[in-house]
Amino acid sequence: MAKAQVLIVDDEEGIRESLSQIIEDEYDAVTASSGEEAVRIAKETAPDLVLLDIWMDGMDGIETLQQLKEAYPDLPVIMISGHANIENAIKATRMGAYDLLEKPLSLDKVLLTVQRALEKKSLEIENRALRENISRKWRLVGASPKIKQVIEQIQMAGASNGRVLILGESGAGKELVAHLLHQSSPRHSGAFVEVNCAAIPQELIESELFGHEKGSFTGAFERKQGKFELADKGTLFLDEIGDMSLQTQAKVLRVIETQEFQRVGGSKNIKVDVRIISATNKDLADEVKKGSFREDLFFRLNVIPIRVPGLRERAEDIPALVDYFLDIFAAEYGQQKKEVSPAALKTLQNYSWPGNIRELKNVLERLVIMTPSKTISKVDIIAADSPRSDYFSLTALKDARDAFEKDFIIRKLEENSWNVSKTAELLDIERSNLHRKIKAYDIKMP
Repeated sequence: MAKAQVLIVDDEEGIRESLSQIIEDEYDAVTASSGEEAVRIAKETAPDLVLLDIWMDGMDGIETLQQLKEAYPDLPVIMISGHANIENAIKATRMGAYDLLEKPLSLDKVLLTVQRALEKKSLEIENRALRENISRKWRLVGASPKIKQVIEQIQMAGASNGRVLILGESGAGKELVAHLLHQSSPRHSGAFVEVNCAAIPQELIESELFGHEKGSFTGAFERKQGKFELADKGTLFLDEIGDMSLQTQAKVLRVIETQEFQRVGGSKNIKVDVRIISATNKDLADEVKKGSFREDLFFRLNVIPIRVPGLRERAEDIPALVDYFLDIFAAEYGQQKKEVSPAALKTLQNYSWPGNIRELKNVLERLVIMTPSKTISKVDIIAADSPRSDYFSLTALKDARDAFEKDFIIRKLEENSWNVSKTAELLDIERSNLHRKIKAYDIKMP
């Protein structure tokens, strides 16, 4: 691993040489005798850290610091002074200096300060990358009118504390919308706590939501905080709220009204400040009519309704989604990003996607793993037993024959790198005849 590079800036040659000798075992040193030279060298070599003297002829250390931080905000700069004073220290710190060292310099202190400054820089870079990854993970992909409307609703609702009810089919992206609402809210620095109401047994859901005291029931060996407590000052996401029992619904309603609750087996009121976002793939208004969902809770949750469209309603977003997931899987599996042939992409767009985004993601991951070539073709999609033409679902013989002939021609074109002449020769038909069939079946040539 290459050593970190440290730029030493001092107008005294002896100091530059001494500092170079101090750090040379751990770091690569480059020196500058003036502020002007330091700015030039920083531009040429991109150092990892700067040791900068305050008192220099010409451009002094404070002005040099200002120029360096304006050009390279993340560059750690350690100031050095033989005439240290509080005013200089405060000024340098406000301008972004990492620390101020006094002459005569201590070997151990110089090395320790440099090490800590570089560690802090490395940590900041890692944190920024993590935030970028999180931001990339939780974002809506697409530019269709329906998804643009959802994005606008998130932006408007996110800035408030209003309760949001997210509606949509399974796999459509309701959890993603909930995360985006939290990220765009004043509570973004607080916790985002998720509860899948359908995945937790009814006898445990209250303990999960409100916590329990030690010994409150069999197996309660210690006190446990519930999701409401964990989400204090943050967001509680109640996924699949339509599957919650009427008894639990009544208790959730009480918390919404009072922002207070008691742990299971407890007697102390616990006050919280929680924003509730809920989601369901059920028609809650219909569930209210059936008597399986409380009307008063429905009205409390449905302050801001947001409906997430199914993937078949925004097929024009599929190319962007495919590209997005292929980027993710290429990074995840450490391989070159795969491409999707035009015919394969059209097949994906023509499929109804009952499992929505989740199904598309799973199909693409399977294709990335199981396709040996760099390009995913329609043949690969059919071979992977993913969305395909189902000839047996067609009632007319002509329709089935046409569907098969179209798929057969596409496969042979792909096998021959879309060379029409070569494919016509292989199929033993005239080239002009193949062109007519390509046009008739609306086969998109790459």
